[in-house]
Amino acid sequence: MNKKMKKIIGFLLLIIVAVVAYFGYQFYKKNYTDNVAKEGYILIPHQSKFEAIIDSISPYLKDKEAFVEVAKAKNMNRFFNAGRYRIRKGTNNTDLVNMIKAGNQTDLPFRIGAFGNVYTMIGRVARKTEIDSLTFIKGLHEIAINKGYQDAEDLKKYFFIDTYNFFWTVTPEAFFQKFEKQYNEFWTPENIAKEKELGLTREQIYALASIVYKESGGKPDEMKTIAGLYLNRYEKGMKLQSDPTVIYAIQKDKGFHVQIKRVLNRHLKYNSPYNTYANKGIPPAPICITDKNSVLAVLNAEENDYIYMCADPENWGFHKFTKSSIEHQANAKKYQNWLTQKQREQNNKKK
Repeated sequence: MNKKMKKIIGFLLLIIVAVVAYFGYQFYKKNYTDNVAKEGYILIPHQSKFEAIIDSISPYLKDKEAFVEVAKAKNMNRFFNAGRYRIRKGTNNTDLVNMIKAGNQTDLPFRIGAFGNVYTMIGRVARKTEIDSLTFIKGLHEIAINKGYQDAEDLKKYFFIDTYNFFWTVTPEAFFQKFEKQYNEFWTPENIAKEKELGLTREQIYALASIVYKESGGKPDEMKTIAGLYLNRYEKGMKLQSDPTVIYAIQKDKGFHVQIKRVLNRHLKYNSPYNTYANKGIPPAPICITDKNSVLAVLNAEENDYIYMCADPENWGFHKFTKSSIEHQANAKKYQNWLTQKQREQNNKKK
C-alpha cells in the first residue's frame, strides 16, 4: 500500500471517528446532560395524554424537543405512571423519563388535626390528592360498611393527630390502611390489659380521650389529671359537664362552620346525646379526632379525688383542680370575671 493510499485511509478514518464522536456526543447530550431549567413539581393524572404531560413538564426544561425524543424512544408516550413528580436541577432526560415511567413520585405532608368529624378531615386531605373529596368519602364509607360500621364517621377512632406523608395519587383504601396499621400497633397487649382493667369499651375510651384532648388544649401536661377527674365523675354517676361536648353537639347539628367562642347557660340545655351537661355518662362517640397522648392518658389516668376543674386566668392554658364545690365556685367566678374584663378590653379597642 503506497503512502497516498495510506493517507486517504487515514483521512477516512478520521472522518468516521469525527462523525461517530459527533453523533455520540449528540446522543449523550440528549440523554445524559442536565436538561432542567428550573425546579418544580408536575402533576400527571391517570388517563393523561402524552401531549398534556409534555405541556406540564416543558416550562421546567431547557430543551423540550430533546425530552420528547427521549420519551418517545423509551415509549413513555405509551406507558407512564400517574403522580406528583419533583423536577430537580441537574437531572437529564433519561432520568426524568425513567422517574415518570417507574412512578417514583414525591410524597406530600398531610396534617391530621383535631377535626370534629371525618368528613371535614377528608375535605382537607382531598385538597392534596388526585381524587375529589366526595370520591374519597365514598371510599371510606365503603370501608366502614365492610367493617360493620354505619358510615365513615365511625372510623374516627382509627385516626390520630399528627403529620403523615402520602402520595398525591393515594386511594381511600391505601390512606386508611396506614391508619389501621397504626391503630393495631397502638393496641398492644399491655394497652389492651389496661383497657380491660378500666372497664370501659374502646368507644368510650376514645370518646373520653377526645374530651381530655379538648379540655387540655392538646397539651400533655394535665391530660392524666383531667382523665382522672372525668373518671371520678363517671364512676360517681355524675354528669361529666364538659364545655367542648356542648360545642360539638351544636356544631354537629348545625354545621362545623358555626363558631361558639363562649359556652352560655342557654347552650347547656341543648338537646343532644353528646351534651354532657344534659346527659349522664360518656358521649356515644369521640367529639374530635384525638392524639395518642390523650388515649394513653385515659388508660393511665392519674388517681386523684378531683371532681371540678376551671381554667386558670393566672396561668393561661392550665386549670385549677379541686374536690370542693365551694372552692370551684370561687375559681369559676374568678375566671368569669377575667373573661368579662377581657371582653371589655377588646370592645374598647374596637371603638
